[in-house]
Amino acid sequence: MKISFENKIYQFKQPSGTSRGILTEKQAWFIKIEHQNKVGVGECSIIPGLSPDFVDSAEYESRLDFAINCLEENVELVMDEPDKLLALQKVEKLWSFLLLNTSIHFGLEMALLDWEGNGQKRFFNNGFTDGTLKIPINGLIWMGAKEFVLKQIEDKKSDGYGCMKMKVGALPKTEEIDVLTQLRKIYPINTVLRIDANGAFDSEHALVYLNEIEHLNIHSVEQPIPAGNWKSMAILAKKSPIPIALDEELIGIVGLEKERLLKEIKPQYIILKPSLHGGIHGCREWISLAEKHNVGWWITSALESNHGLDCIAQLVAEYPVTTVHGLGTGSLYIENEPTALKVENGFIQRKLNISNETNRC
Repeated sequence: MKISFENKIYQFKQPSGTSRGILTEKQAWFIKIEHQNKVGVGECSIIPGLSPDFVDSAEYESRLDFAINCLEENVELVMDEPDKLLALQKVEKLWSFLLLNTSIHFGLEMALLDWEGNGQKRFFNNGFTDGTLKIPINGLIWMGAKEFVLKQIEDKKSDGYGCMKMKVGALPKTEEIDVLTQLRKIYPINTVLRIDANGAFDSEHALVYLNEIEHLNIHSVEQPIPAGNWKSMAILAKKSPIPIALDEELIGIVGLEKERLLKEIKPQYIILKPSLHGGIHGCREWISLAEKHNVGWWITSALESNHGLDCIAQLVAEYPVTTVHGLGTGSLYIENEPTALKVENGFIQRKLNISNETNRC
């Protein structure tokens, strides 16, 4: 077995704003497994300041080296296991490491699944993989000046999205509420509107803000206050007129803490990102617990390239597609990985006859 990794940096087509600042580029590492004349590639996607396993590039690459060495030392144990996701758990030293290094966890899972599928980017076998299933996705509106936000809204309307997700928390409150009001005027009431605060509000003012926009018929608010404030978040989940969806709150939560979080906060929804929430294995655990406690869920990308995005979409299709997911980030970058993905009229689908093209999603 030969395992290597490569660093890539993707440039955004235009600066993209969140409550944490402006994004102009995105870094990722690609793990390549070569074994028995087959090759598999997995993407380790990181977001500085958010990814729990990223400090700096040098430290991250030393962690990649550790994971790769563990895998190479246990090649027969891993490759002889029919279930490649289960195989990682058999290497105790590696498994305990992966629980805290989630982007590397997802990258290894992806590489092993791609290897098993002969490098054809068939991570799972389902309707989406075969190109017969379309997944509804939200149109993402980034933060910025009011005029920039309104221009994005008009563009997404032209593209036929039935669900919009708007980043909030950067503009002055009155200006932001005005933008949300205009968005609702542009889109009919049957258009789903989600907002994502990325923890921008404090506990004292979050409920006031949410009460002020209740009349806009907003589907959910994602991570209204910073993660780690379980008591305050539980109060919001109980009192907010807009359903609460947890995202950053789930980062770093493992084992029995997962169920304890759901029991204590009682959110209406959780939002899962394999690169941040324990890879495919971790997301499956969260989904099982969410369904046990009647908590809704959907999956989004964490700014992966088209390669990682394809794997995430195939994972979504392993479950009944009953809601809108956040898989519309493939067109963000100036250059991207070759892909069979394409977005049309608010849906993402694999168009298998365009597998050698780029930037089609």
